[in-house]
Amino acid sequence: MSYRECVVEVAEDQAEALSDALFELGALSVSVEDADADTPDEQPLFGEPGHEPDRLAWNRSRVVALVADDTDPHAMLQAAVDALGWPAVPDCLVRTLEDQDWVRLTQSQFDPIPIGERIWVVPSWHDAPDPDAVILELDPGLAFGTGSHPTTRLCMEWLEQHLQPGETVLDYGCGSGILAIVARKLGAGDTLGIDIDPHAVEASQYNCERNRVTADFCLPDDAHRRWPDRTFDLVIANILSNPLKVMAAMLSGRVRPGGRLVLSGVLERQWEEVAAAYAPWLAMTVWRSHEGWVCLHGTRA
Repeated sequence: MSYRECVVEVAEDQAEALSDALFELGALSVSVEDADADTPDEQPLFGEPGHEPDRLAWNRSRVVALVADDTDPHAMLQAAVDALGWPAVPDCLVRTLEDQDWVRLTQSQFDPIPIGERIWVVPSWHDAPDPDAVILELDPGLAFGTGSHPTTRLCMEWLEQHLQPGETVLDYGCGSGILAIVARKLGAGDTLGIDIDPHAVEASQYNCERNRVTADFCLPDDAHRRWPDRTFDLVIANILSNPLKVMAAMLSGRVRPGGRLVLSGVLERQWEEVAAAYAPWLAMTVWRSHEGWVCLHGTRA
């Protein structure tokens, strides 16, 4: 079976309405892209919790609707425009997509990822490039964190260079559990991962078992109930700047005297604000930056 795509360029304020209308008329999927992607006019569009972007499209947006081969894309677009009351039908490019092994195609987009000097993140459908390296078996999934993002990479490189054998570790905002797992693979002692998303807790535990290491993963309330006063040799949090600032007192309080704190998910222009939030407890400095993101670290007196 083959499919067809209807590709339409519209203004920013039209993209969401057209997408909804095409869905109502039976489109199998609809996506909105930056029509200027991969050009000097490309526009980043992202936000943080509590500071989401006030627009969900680009100045020139490309709406891509996937339809079955027996559906007329031009007729569907005409019906959508009529429903919206637009005066004219925008130009539509129709592309045919032949059916193929979508699972294999998707898997081919994810190769093993080298991190630092001796860490590899390897999807289950690949063999480890270097069996003697620190190997993390991890597939892309719902929970954030596969090692491809600069902030995850920075945290893993920090762990590779600075983690001491036997140190206790708290991974706050554990996502897929990747930082907790690599810490254990590098010789960490008792390790705890905390996340506000139950799916992340479940994914972390699953990934931990796949990698044949042990760690505890739980929700914040469970952690507070089970370990209300526990401190750690190392606390690492790869989240975003705003929640990091809000949690400054709590995260600092989880670091034992003489222990270390590592923060990422912070843009280069944000690091001084984040450091200022932690100043009453720790002096945080930039350890390293990568692609506009930074990793901060500090030691509790």
